[in-house]
Amino acid sequence: MSEGYGRDLDLNLLRVFLVVAEQGSVTAAASQLYLTQPAVSAALRRLTDAVGAPLFARQGRGLTLTGRGTRLLAAVRGHLPALVSAALSPAVFDPATSDRTVRVGLSDDNEGWVLPALLRVLAAEAPHMRVIALPVQFRTVGDAIASRRVDAAVTVADELPPSIRRRALFFGSFVCLFDPRHARVGRTLTERTYFAHDHVIVSYNGDLRGVVEDVLHKARRVRCSVSSFHHLGAIVEGTPLLATVPAIVAAHIRATRPKLATAPLPLTIGGAPMELLWSAADDDDPAGRFLRDAIVRVVAAAVP
Repeated sequence: MSEGYGRDLDLNLLRVFLVVAEQGSVTAAASQLYLTQPAVSAALRRLTDAVGAPLFARQGRGLTLTGRGTRLLAAVRGHLPALVSAALSPAVFDPATSDRTVRVGLSDDNEGWVLPALLRVLAAEAPHMRVIALPVQFRTVGDAIASRRVDAAVTVADELPPSIRRRALFFGSFVCLFDPRHARVGRTLTERTYFAHDHVIVSYNGDLRGVVEDVLHKARRVRCSVSSFHHLGAIVEGTPLLATVPAIVAAHIRATRPKLATAPLPLTIGGAPMELLWSAADDDDPAGRFLRDAIVRVVAAAVP
């Protein structure tokens, strides 16, 4: 801590000093400050002790400033009003002119569709704002928000401290993504056919367990495990591999790889909602509110 911050000086005493100096009277100052005369006199004594020199001298029935008081008054007049204004004035934010850099945490299954749409919204409404996208997932998002590495995040999450706000965006469903030229799944994908095929899975643990193993405790024939959804389309295309992915991710993959197909899963996978997460300390940040509102609109437009 700076030595100046550590000094025993109540800055409210400077406000009392300023009013007394302007009024030239403890009585008049007490009336303006809605304080008693003894309270104003006590404040002046505390300030005099802190400064280490007399600030006022008696002159008739009023007070006049000493040399030390005159110098202090000049300094206080130059800074105190600005400090009060800074403390009391609401933050001003105009998205059209803001050059704020915002940091958005996105799980890899959301980055491919949330980020492009968010950038389009910002280009139209906040053309000077910049975005840093960072990877998060349910195990890391709490620390990313608590440490202020991200201003907002979109992912699923486990239990989080009350200092983190959360807003459910949607409940995602899973589908089976495959290449119909190579994977023979039939008109209706059955559970028997599903488990008879080889699979590519996404595992954040770097093992052979995916969402089916973790939620349903059923083992698939896993041929390949990857750490993200980014390249699943390239891996599945041209192979008989099946991939179990969120429906919105599958739609994004098929938009660029139209030869792939999806089928409803022959089993039910429950799960947590996709959520928008942010720090409670940012509730009153207008730029943060704008960012969160933009994310909500992006998701609402993309998810039925």
